[in-house]
Amino acid sequence: MDAKVIAVALDSRHRFSKPSCEVIRLLPGLGVAGDAHCGATVQHRSRLLATPDAPNLRQVHLIHAELFVEMAAAGFDLGPGMLGENVTTQGIDLLSLPTGTRLGLGQEVVLELTGLRNPCRQIDENIGPGAMAAVLGRDADGALIRKAGVMAIVIEGGDVRPGDTIAIHFLPDDSGPLEPV
Repeated sequence: MDAKVIAVALDSRHRFSKPSCEVIRLLPGLGVAGDAHCGATVQHRSRLLATPDAPNLRQVHLIHAELFVEMAAAGFDLGPGMLGENVTTQGIDLLSLPTGTRLGLGQEVVLELTGLRNPCRQIDENIGPGAMAAVLGRDADGALIRKAGVMAIVIEGGDVRPGDTIAIHFLPDDSGPLEPV
C-alpha cells in the first residue's frame, strides 16, 4: 500500500479534538496556519507554563489511521482529528521511524520528525475510560510503546490535502528511536 494522507485537521483553540478540513497550510518553522499549536516556540498549554521560550518541537501531529482499527477492536470508535492530530496517514509505520526522519507530503511539504506524542489523561476524558491504556502497549522486553502518533516540525511549507502521497525524503542512519516530546 502506498503511503498517503487520508485526512487533515486544525483548530484555532486548544481543544482535544480537531475538526477535519479540506486543506491545511504548513508554515516553515511554525506549523499549521490557524492552529492553536502554530508557533516557533512551545504552544502546548502544559509546556507553556514550564518552558515558554523552548522551541516548538510539536508543530504538526501525525497519527496513523491503522491505530483507529486497533482502537475499534478495543471498543473505541475513532476517526480523523479525534485524537488531536493535524495529519492522519495510512500505509506508513510512523512509530518505527527514527528521530530526524524527513517526510514529504504532497509536492511541497517536508516535515522532520521530532518525537512521539506522549498520551495524557485527556484521552480517557474525551474518548472514554480505557482509551489511554489502549494507545499504550508493551514490547517483548516490557518497554512502553506509545501509539498516539508522532510530532514534527515544518522544514518546507505548503498545502496538504487528503490523498496527498507521503514519501521518506531522508532517513537518518545514526539517529535513535523516537522519544516523547
